[in-house]
Amino acid sequence: MARLKIDYGIDLGTTNSAICRMEKGEPVVIKTDVLKDTMPSCVSFTKRQSVKAGDSAFNDLKSDKRRASKAGKKEASNAYVEFKRTMGTDTKYTSTYMGRDYSSEELSAEVLKTLKSFVTDENISSVVITVPAKFTVGQKTATMEAAKMAGFTKCELLQEPIAAAMAYGLTTDSKDGIWMVFDFGGGTFDAALLKVEDGIMQVFDTEGDNYLGGKNLDYAIVDNIIIPYLQKNFVLDETLDNEEKKEVLRDAMKTFAEEAKNQLSFKDKYDILSNLGDLGEDEDGEEMELDLTVSQSEVFDVMRPYFQKAVDICKELVNRNHLSSSQINKLILVGGPTHSPLIRQMLKDQITPNVDTSIDPMTAVATGAALYASTMDAVVDQKDIKVGTVKLEIGYESTSVEQTEWVSARLEPGSSFSKVYVELERSDRAWSSGKVEIDATGNVIEANLLESKPNSFAIIAYDEQGNKVPCFPNEITIIQGSKVGAAPLPYNIGIATWSEAKKRPVFRMAKGLEKNKPVPAVGVINDLKTTSKLRPGVESDVLKIPVYQVDDFKGAEGRSASLYEYVADIVITGDDVESLITEDSSVDVTLKVDTSEQMTLEVHFLATDTTVEKQLDTSKKQSIDDAAKIINKDLAEAQRSISRLSGSGVNTDELQNKLDAVKNEAANSSEKKAVLQHLKEVLREIEDQDDATEWDRIEKDLREEFDRLEKAQNDLGNDKTLQIVNQLRHQTDQVIHSKDVKMGREVLEQINALFVHLTLLYQCMGFIEHYNGRFGSVRWTDSGRARQLLNRGLEAINNNPTVDVLHPIVCGLIDLMPDDEKEDAGGMLR
Repeated sequence: MARLKIDYGIDLGTTNSAICRMEKGEPVVIKTDVLKDTMPSCVSFTKRQSVKAGDSAFNDLKSDKRRASKAGKKEASNAYVEFKRTMGTDTKYTSTYMGRDYSSEELSAEVLKTLKSFVTDENISSVVITVPAKFTVGQKTATMEAAKMAGFTKCELLQEPIAAAMAYGLTTDSKDGIWMVFDFGGGTFDAALLKVEDGIMQVFDTEGDNYLGGKNLDYAIVDNIIIPYLQKNFVLDETLDNEEKKEVLRDAMKTFAEEAKNQLSFKDKYDILSNLGDLGEDEDGEEMELDLTVSQSEVFDVMRPYFQKAVDICKELVNRNHLSSSQINKLILVGGPTHSPLIRQMLKDQITPNVDTSIDPMTAVATGAALYASTMDAVVDQKDIKVGTVKLEIGYESTSVEQTEWVSARLEPGSSFSKVYVELERSDRAWSSGKVEIDATGNVIEANLLESKPNSFAIIAYDEQGNKVPCFPNEITIIQGSKVGAAPLPYNIGIATWSEAKKRPVFRMAKGLEKNKPVPAVGVINDLKTTSKLRPGVESDVLKIPVYQVDDFKGAEGRSASLYEYVADIVITGDDVESLITEDSSVDVTLKVDTSEQMTLEVHFLATDTTVEKQLDTSKKQSIDDAAKIINKDLAEAQRSISRLSGSGVNTDELQNKLDAVKNEAANSSEKKAVLQHLKEVLREIEDQDDATEWDRIEKDLREEFDRLEKAQNDLGNDKTLQIVNQLRHQTDQVIHSKDVKMGREVLEQINALFVHLTLLYQCMGFIEHYNGRFGSVRWTDSGRARQLLNRGLEAINNNPTVDVLHPIVCGLIDLMPDDEKEDAGGMLR
């Protein structure tokens, strides 16, 4: 059966997934192979190289993780879950049974294929798949890639909170006010604010965390309750000190923790029990087992910090929109963990008492996705339309808050009929339009709608003799009572440009692509300059434009671009231009974003009045190994920055606490992308604090460095340098009076440059003596050459040292040092 609209919606969740379709105007969740509404987002492989997904795979997962724990090796497992959290990265899941690695997208495709298999009465080629609102462009591209692998020829993405709001809006009597969607899933958290007027819903702000969800709750129970129990009763010191073995043990315990979490949403106590032999032996050869009773309050205590983080995100969302709790008319719960009475009470106490539990938090997103799918045109395969069928072009609004809607109809060009008569008949048989003549020019029919529900209409066609003839489409649905505005951008989007002041790339906002702008959207950046020339046909001439997305509500204009989410580069070469583009040419950049946040970039060269257009390739996966290296580097940089701020009198206690929390996460979590995201958040706060206190530090440095310069002048200067010192004294006084940061940096550079000039001889002598003393501890690239230079320098110092002799020796020594030491050694001696 061919469908005019997509009609199918899939909630591709971290821990559970569901599929829903429109049937006679009603969203119907399709049951799984075990007759449940949802299935675990789990994939397993067997020794016979078969693939499983869903409940059977989850049963394999439990035994697989315990088998891996007994062996102490990750490779012993051939079952996988929660791979949604690694979408868009190069994370690999190794299957020894299949003899290959799988990507997150490949495993997600297996889940999608299984969901699709539950539909037995028709083939599906088009689908709406939901994604977290805070998913990055790369993660959304990866989701579309998984859909393509699963055989979908058309895939539209929809933000999960919007889907939940659609499901709620269809059933509620409340058609006005401000709603908040609280979507706490298995691996991600989203919060969204919607304004509802006469049933028209518009999301006006979103916030969230791609690495906060039920998974965190499970591991909190593992780390704070189950592992301590095992440590108390068994010998596991070496296991817990080994990173891989510890991860394997935690993964095995997670299945017990998840069951305890779910049961304690409804019970006061729960017994965590394992079978003897399930968990293997401890380091003394004793069989391990679990036999402990946990209380609801005990588990709630370890879960509370993660729920509180979600509540704090909601508070920030409410505060920045200048709302009070009394103005939140409905708080809609979505996601399995929201069954917990703990989070429900926390939300009532801290956000609003108007917590609404009327929709099923497990299926709301899939239901909303199907409703949205009923408004989207499907890809129609002409082979699915029988020969002799009258093909009609039907136009109508799929959602409406009106009592009637106009439906346009005309014969498709090339039809074998010159005219037909068309009748719309509502599914309740209480209304029909009567026969309306339709030809190639077309006509309109006014359709009467039932309030607050999907209205399904059969389309019946008749020939001129009054005989019924088959037609396509033969059914349409108009949802009355709610209408959703365009989805908002969850990020600010722009590019990175070089900042001379900060000596690094900074973010430049694309005007028109601010956070919460409805998509599709277009953004423009003017007054840019090329950094090199582009010669026609010369492929090695390159102009690179890095695109970034920024999850900062206040924007990030002028902030370090590396602290935000890199999307992709647009690369323009000489092959893309027909005329010479000289260096420092004026350029305008236009970014176009579609409804699934895929982007096209146009570069307009003003001098030649030419435009180059390119599709942004967002399919490149982020490297987890690179992320680990960046984490180590940035943790050290963050600590140095905090120490520097603290040394200049800034209170850094809160920053240090946040950095310590990230350090702890880095030590205990295998999710490097999550650690990196949270580390960047801390680095942004450090940069804010750095910028806010920059003048105080510059003023302190100006006073100290000028005092040092005056002392050097008195000891080593002459009349010519005295004149410069007096000029710098005047400039320093002016800068301190005006508190001009930019001018302060420039004067400070001049002071330091003159100090180096006055003292360069003594600095060179000290440099040579210092590295002669620690010669053996430096990894010289050519130790023989370094020894020769040092000997020549020591000889010059003992005879008649001059800058002209010693400075080239110092530069030569720096060139022989490893890269990690050059920067510290070089300074201003170059």
